[in-house]
Amino acid sequence: MSGRELKKTIVETAGPPDFKVGVDNAIFSVDTAQNRLLVLLVMRQHEPFLGQWSLPGTLVRHSESLEDAAYRILAEKIRVNNLYLEQLYTFGDLGRDPRESPDSYGVRYLSVSYFALVRFEEAELVGSGVRGIAWYPLEEVPQLAFDHNKILQYGHRRLRNKLEYSPIAFEVLPELFSLSDLYQLYTTVLGENFADYSNFRARILKLGFLADTGLKVSRGAGRPATLYRFDAEAFAPLKDKPLVFI
Repeated sequence: MSGRELKKTIVETAGPPDFKVGVDNAIFSVDTAQNRLLVLLVMRQHEPFLGQWSLPGTLVRHSESLEDAAYRILAEKIRVNNLYLEQLYTFGDLGRDPRESPDSYGVRYLSVSYFALVRFEEAELVGSGVRGIAWYPLEEVPQLAFDHNKILQYGHRRLRNKLEYSPIAFEVLPELFSLSDLYQLYTTVLGENFADYSNFRARILKLGFLADTGLKVSRGAGRPATLYRFDAEAFAPLKDKPLVFI
């Protein structure tokens, strides 16, 4: 019997692996005061990767769905009223968790990841001020535990794509906002070169789902800025149509 045949025989008689399913959340926020895209990181309190930064995560309980687990880990780390949450991807590469044994059927650890966008101004970290949880500017994220840098890259890419064709920005803006507020959020996530303000303003208003409230706000020495609100009813007929917001 060849080595390959022997290995196949061992694999077939060992039985199926025991899968453990976790949920890892890439939680983003936009600090508009400093024009920074932030991600929430937590410091691991247990092995493996004790003392290393990671995305907030948890194993899924028998009594909950994947989405329930994602919301639970959010609630355990952050208090916020306005957020957007969406399933991202399932990560199951061999060896993504050091507790797996690559040479035998044992425990496999799969991660169903989610990405979230929350309003920074109202987000309250649970246990804020103590070691172990922090907002990190995206460009300053260190090497994370497991494959969480890869998950974070996927999440950032999805966030950028969603901003280009969906109204998720309005999930985390105040109810009333100026076009400069909206533009600043987009530039923070997509970069300053994605569009100039005049083209952005013309394009977003042409879509017809921003309602002029008639209110204005003064900020600095410039002209008072008009305040808008997102009109969900006006957007509803466009929901399933291919749109490009920017």
